[in-house]
Amino acid sequence: MKIFLSVFAIFAFNFISGQSLTAKIIDANTKQAIPFATVQTAEYKGVISNEEGFFTINLEDLEDGNINISCLGYTSKTITTSDIKNNNYIIVLDEFIDELGKVFLSTSTPDADAIIQKVNDNLTKNYNNENQTFNFFHRNTAYADFDRFETKVTKASGMRKKEHEGVNKSLDSLTQAIVNSNTVYFQDYLGDLMVETSKNAKLNVHKATSLVDKSKNFSLDNVQTKAQDLILKYLDTTLTYKLKTGIIKVEDSLSLKSNNDKNEKDETVYDVKNLKGETHGLLHDAQTYDNSFLRKIINTELYKYEFVDVTGFNGELVYIIDFKPRKAKSKYAGRLYITDETYAVIKLDYDFGKGKRGEKFNLKLLLGIKYVENINKGTIIFQRDADSTYSPKYINQEEGRYFYVNRPLKFIENSKDKNKVGFNFLIEGSARSKQELFIISKTKLNKGTFDAFKELEDVPYQKLNSYDANIWKSYNAIEPLEEMKRFKSSEEN
Repeated sequence: MKIFLSVFAIFAFNFISGQSLTAKIIDANTKQAIPFATVQTAEYKGVISNEEGFFTINLEDLEDGNINISCLGYTSKTITTSDIKNNNYIIVLDEFIDELGKVFLSTSTPDADAIIQKVNDNLTKNYNNENQTFNFFHRNTAYADFDRFETKVTKASGMRKKEHEGVNKSLDSLTQAIVNSNTVYFQDYLGDLMVETSKNAKLNVHKATSLVDKSKNFSLDNVQTKAQDLILKYLDTTLTYKLKTGIIKVEDSLSLKSNNDKNEKDETVYDVKNLKGETHGLLHDAQTYDNSFLRKIINTELYKYEFVDVTGFNGELVYIIDFKPRKAKSKYAGRLYITDETYAVIKLDYDFGKGKRGEKFNLKLLLGIKYVENINKGTIIFQRDADSTYSPKYINQEEGRYFYVNRPLKFIENSKDKNKVGFNFLIEGSARSKQELFIISKTKLNKGTFDAFKELEDVPYQKLNSYDANIWKSYNAIEPLEEMKRFKSSEEN
C-alpha cells in the first residue's frame, strides 16, 4: 500500500509540473535578464517576465502551441515549448534595429513638445477608463529595517524594583529582536476589480495568500504597541491606564486584556477596503483621469521634454522621450515611450528627479519626529486591446521612507493613586514597499452585475511559512523573485 501511494505521489507531481513551464528571457548581446517582456500564450492571454527575466505559463492556455515574446527595444519572437526546452529554458531576444527610423532621424529630429501635444490630443481615442472589469493579480512586498531602537522604563511609581528590572530586561530583548529583524512580508491576491467611474469601484477577491515570519513582523506602528504591551504585563491588570507623550494624551484606556484582544483580532482575513484602495489607486494613476499620475507627467506646464531616440515594438516605430521637472512642485524625471502611429504612451518609467523628495515632516527638535519619503519610482506598461484602445497591463510602484521617532511616553493609572510608569522610546530606520499589479484580462463592465454585487468587508487568506510554487501555478501570476522563493519562516506550521 505504501509503495502504491509513493508511485501515485510521483505521478501526480509530474502531472502537475507538466502543466506549467518556467523560462528566462535574456538579451542576445549582454546576456542580461530582460524584465517586463510580454509572453503571449494566445492573442490576449499571457504573462509578463519579472524583474529577473523569469516567467511561468500554464501550458493549457496555449492555443496553437506557439508562444509570442515581445518587448520594447527588441525584435519580437515566436517560439514553441520544444524550442524553449531544447535551449535549456533560456529565450534570447535580439536588439531591435529599424533602418527606416535611422533614415527618418537623419533628415529631421522630431520635436518632443509636439509629440507630447499629440499624446494629449489623442487621449480620448486611445484610452477608455470607465465601465471596465479587470481580472488581475496583485503582489505587495514590504520591508522594514530598524537601524536604532532604544526603550527603557525611567520612572515606575507603584512598581517594585524587581519588576522594574524585569521589564527593562524584557525591553532589551525586544530591542535586539527588532534591530536584527530585517522584516520582509509578501502578500498576493487575485480578483476582479469592477470600475464604473474613477471614484466608484467594487472588488471581488478570489484567492489571497500571506508569506511572513510573524516572529520578525515589525512595523513602525506595531513596535510601540509591542513595547506598550510588554510594560502592561508588569502592571496591575485589574486597572486601566492613560498613555501620554508630553502633554498629548494618546489613549484614554489601555489594559492588558484589551490589547491582547486587539492583537488577536482578524489574523486570518484581509480588509477588502484596503485591498481595493491599493489596486484601484494603482490603476487610477495609470489612466487618463484629470488628476491621475499619467496626466501630470504629460502636462507641459509641469514638465520639460527631450527627444532621445526611436525604437520598435511589434513592428511599430516608438519615440523615446525623456522628461524632467519644469516647476518646483514637479518631482519626477524619467522616460516615455510613445507610438508613432497612434501617439499613445505604451510605457512610462519614473523616479524622483535630481534633488527631489516626497512628503517631509521634520519636527525632530520640537516633537522628536522626522519623516522623509526618499523613494518613489516605478514602471507602467500598456497593452493595445482588441478595440484598438490601450489599457494598463503591468504596474510596478516602489516607495520608501526614512523615519525617526524619539519621545517620552507615560502610563498613568486610572485610579486614586494615579501611579505613573514612564519610558523613553527612540526608533530610527527605513521602510520600503513595492506593489505589482498585472492585468490578466479586461472586459466591458456589466451594469447589472455591478449593481447586484455585494462587496465583502473582509476575505480570508492562506498563511504560508515558505514559498509554495503550486499555489499560483494554474493562474497567470507574476513569477516571484529569488528572495521570495528562498523565504522561510522560523515559525512552525
